[in-house]
Amino acid sequence: MSSLATSEAFSEDHRARQKADGINPAYLFALPAATLLAIVVLAPIGIVIGLSFSDYSLGATDWSLVGIRNYANLAHDRSFLNALSNTALYVCVVVSGSVLLGLLLAILVHGTGRMRRVYEVIFFLPVASTLVALGLVWKFMLHSRVGPVNELIAALGFQRIDFFNNPSIAIFALAAIGVWHLVGFNMILFLAGLTGIPRDLYQAAAVDGADGFWDRLFRVTWPMLGPTTIFVTITSTITAFQVFDTVAVITHGGPAGSTEVILHQLYQASFQYFETGYASALTVFFLIIMMAISAVQIFAARGVHYS
Repeated sequence: MSSLATSEAFSEDHRARQKADGINPAYLFALPAATLLAIVVLAPIGIVIGLSFSDYSLGATDWSLVGIRNYANLAHDRSFLNALSNTALYVCVVVSGSVLLGLLLAILVHGTGRMRRVYEVIFFLPVASTLVALGLVWKFMLHSRVGPVNELIAALGFQRIDFFNNPSIAIFALAAIGVWHLVGFNMILFLAGLTGIPRDLYQAAAVDGADGFWDRLFRVTWPMLGPTTIFVTITSTITAFQVFDTVAVITHGGPAGSTEVILHQLYQASFQYFETGYASALTVFFLIIMMAISAVQIFAARGVHYS
């Protein structure tokens, strides 16, 4: 007891001397990480925000501040509004499709016993692959003349579908690839959530008469998967908003701008037209969207059930 009291007294005395000297070792230990965070993350964001108020072009030696003109141009730019609309449509299709299919696959795979690991690997393979390579594969698969999908459609007696050259369905074809790429990852997350549900809840529900599949799904499984569903929805939304690879590889924003999205327009403004100031304003707008989605996750998580 005497040694413990001596140690506590030493610690109190040590903290008192640190307070008197105005130095907290915790801040010194955090200083390298804080410095790295400021240089790698915060400083580039600050530079982009500053450039968004200028007319700077990449490589130019003469530029000036233009205030909020770049942001005002965004509000009246039809190509930007079109890209924003296409991105919103793409996100709606991808998020709803990947979340629902991920949940359905997780429920089916969860009860497969020894084959569960095999199904997990099979469905997770698209997640581990690069979307650029997958885009090239899907461009061939859905080709209007030589693609296997259209060969099958023609063999069944239907008219061939030009998936990527029809303005009415091109964005949905890209969204289908996005769903296919995300659904395996969402399935793994839902499987983790299903594994954490206590078995006695299903037994208690059965005693109360809720022993059917749909009763167990809506009265036990779905409420207990609330936190997982919120997390999966938010991460899928953020991933869907970042769509760029398939657009750049397959459609380049066409036909007639029907697949133009925010990041592809940002790429064109930055590296094709060298409008750095305008591209910076686009980047800031995109950053605000990402921050808003993250804020939704924080507030939405307060209303769900945590076991």
